[in-house]
Amino acid sequence: MGESIADVQIPDSRLAREATELVREAASPLLFDHSRRVFLWGALRGREQGLRYDPELLYVGAMFHDLGLTERFRRTDQRFEIDGADEARRFLHAHGVTGEAADRVWTGIALHTTPEIPLHMAPEIALVTRGVELDVLGIGYHTVSDEQRAAVVAAHPRPDFKNRILAAFTEGIEDRPATTFGNVKADVLAHFLPGFVRGDFVDVIRESDWPE
Repeated sequence: MGESIADVQIPDSRLAREATELVREAASPLLFDHSRRVFLWGALRGREQGLRYDPELLYVGAMFHDLGLTERFRRTDQRFEIDGADEARRFLHAHGVTGEAADRVWTGIALHTTPEIPLHMAPEIALVTRGVELDVLGIGYHTVSDEQRAAVVAAHPRPDFKNRILAAFTEGIEDRPATTFGNVKADVLAHFLPGFVRGDFVDVIRESDWPE
């Protein structure tokens, strides 16, 4: 029997164990603990909503969702969400998980900072977003009990998390500010990157090559 936290069983397959080790090696303790909490919150939200999902796929989606912020996996030519999604799909393919199942994980990671849309998709997609929203934004905070919350945070502490995750976001995307156009990470750079000017949708329309 594998590890259980807040009555949520952590997947213990070879695939899950190797996913855990990959993220532990590539990510900071801050991001590792955050990613584990995302899985646990997602699983608890799924239970509360009566959703049926593949725990292994949800686990990989949660664990890989911020890999694009790490030095090892981040690029400068695309959104950080896509970095993590691409690596998750490569990892799954290497472990024999292909097709629609791997695409579900890719989509869950790629859309985890996009409000509302993933919540109308497959449970493995929606629950990554539910977990991220609870851990970062506090959305759904009271849908889990005080006891569940305490158990998760005891296993994966979050000291000064708000400030430290904002710093991690900034570090992971400051070299590719254009990739924040139209998404919430533009707010992060507006606060923490001197000289950052966010893209403006209206300006893009007005300044396009179309004469009218």
